[in-house]
Amino acid sequence: MDMHKEKFKIRLGFFVLTGLLIFVLAIFIIGKQKNLFDPVFRVKAVFHNVSGLQVGNNVRFSGINVGTVDKITIINDSAVQVEMLLLQSVQPFIKADAEVGVGSEGIIGDRLLLVSQGNPESPMVRNGQELASTEPTETDAIIQSLEITAMNAEIISAELASIVANINSGKGTLGRLIQDSTIANNLSKTMENLKSSSQGLDENMEAAKDNVLLRGYYKRKEREAAKRKALLEREKLNKE
Repeated sequence: MDMHKEKFKIRLGFFVLTGLLIFVLAIFIIGKQKNLFDPVFRVKAVFHNVSGLQVGNNVRFSGINVGTVDKITIINDSAVQVEMLLLQSVQPFIKADAEVGVGSEGIIGDRLLLVSQGNPESPMVRNGQELASTEPTETDAIIQSLEITAMNAEIISAELASIVANINSGKGTLGRLIQDSTIANNLSKTMENLKSSSQGLDENMEAAKDNVLLRGYYKRKEREAAKRKALLEREKLNKE
């Protein structure tokens, strides 16, 4: 009986010790993730809307988790102050003119804070400093914008379909031009007439050159053209 009690005590002690080790390990892991054991500094920012941000959410800088949200306080009916704990190791890289914005892990992920880099020539951020903030874009506003865009696309598609239907049925100038072969034939005849007229004009000009009254005029034009050509050739030779 005493032997049985002794084994029970040993097993109980083993389970208690194992539980304590697991508890300590869990605290260490959680504390490391939340920067409880690393040197940190505090900054804050004021928002009109934090869009579901909660204490314990991550803070990112250049895509890296560098801290957590430590405290969220409602200042008044239009302002919310968010305090952050950031690793001291990244403090030299965060500038005093950096901005803080509310982001998301994904489309439906947890909210987080995003810290911009700021101007490289600006001084380093100080402990307890208030950084400028940018307001988040609400998902509802994005969905509403997409709905309006979809409605406009639907209207445009309906109008294009109506235009194509009118063209196919031969309505309107473009529809008649495409569907009515008579108009195409008339255009072809018009082009032929223009071509014939141009050819006739060339023939008239050649005939005018042989006319006694106009022969002197055309010869004078030819001599002037020859002089200009000779002058250009002389200038070209002088340049060479």
